[in-house]
Amino acid sequence: MSQSVRTRPEGSGQALSEAYDTALLDLDGVVYAGGNAIAYAVESLAAARSGGMHLAYVTNNALRTPDVVSAHLTALGIPTAASEVITSAQAVARLIADQVPQGSRVLVIGGEGLRVALRERGLEPVESADDDPAAVVQGYGGPELPWGRFAEACYAIARGVPWFASNTDLTIPSARGIAPGNGAAVQVVRIATGAEPQVAGKPLPPMHRETVLRTGAERPLVVGDRLDTDIEGAFNGGVDSLLVLTGVTDGPQLLAAPPQHRPTYVDADLRGMLTGQPEVTAESDGFRCGGWRAKAGAERLELDGDGEALDGLRALCAAAWTSAGEAVCELDGGKALARLGL
Repeated sequence: MSQSVRTRPEGSGQALSEAYDTALLDLDGVVYAGGNAIAYAVESLAAARSGGMHLAYVTNNALRTPDVVSAHLTALGIPTAASEVITSAQAVARLIADQVPQGSRVLVIGGEGLRVALRERGLEPVESADDDPAAVVQGYGGPELPWGRFAEACYAIARGVPWFASNTDLTIPSARGIAPGNGAAVQVVRIATGAEPQVAGKPLPPMHRETVLRTGAERPLVVGDRLDTDIEGAFNGGVDSLLVLTGVTDGPQLLAAPPQHRPTYVDADLRGMLTGQPEVTAESDGFRCGGWRAKAGAERLELDGDGEALDGLRALCAAAWTSAGEAVCELDGGKALARLGL
């Protein structure tokens, strides 16, 4: 699918919760952090839902089942049914079920989320390479996953069994900081076997397919905090996206984003779903948003004016992305971002 290169964040005269029928929300860094709700998340989601927007929660974490995730969200004050949670475990289970016979055994290197998702697709989870599996599936199994599980995967893959992975996120946030994610564990097996898995999770198409099939979304809006999973996943699916700045993405990363990592909209937090989005306009020598004007200089991005910091950031995005085109902007935006407090 050919897509035009985005050169600026878009504006919207409507509240995003009215312009789109379904919000496909990432969890960590968007709805909660360290298990606790992010500021404004609970009330913003309640307002979007009461206005008629359908909410679905899309996560690359294959460890927790939809029942567990929905119970967590409900306890935070966000009433959620298990059917409103879509995981990479579900996406990879469908990917496997499309390629092996019904009732096949699948060697599981991961947690309960994978086992539940496989059973939902009529597949039988097994624990050993000697159980004659038709496939190997690897997903995040928590920090206590024994090293011997990786050996079981290697034994089966060496025998020619096809290998699947729920996702390849190298890191995962925890209450104590950043920890190794499933992608780090996949790399262990990749090094030992020389094989490559089929991957289902964000930003790849199987996850988007799973989400649309389960939600029936016609005008979805992907809401996330990560450029390389949430925003790229929206790009790959050909749908619009909202980046919120409550998670891992910072100003310099956003300005340097290549085309597949450029969000449709940028806002501080989930309150951005409830409002329109300001337009960024092109002028003879730069871009204006609100009271700010940004342009690409010879060596750095330049910013003049005053007003809302986010408007300045949107104007800077337009200057950076237009200057870079299909590449990555290498102009220094540090001074401009510092002026915005970002």
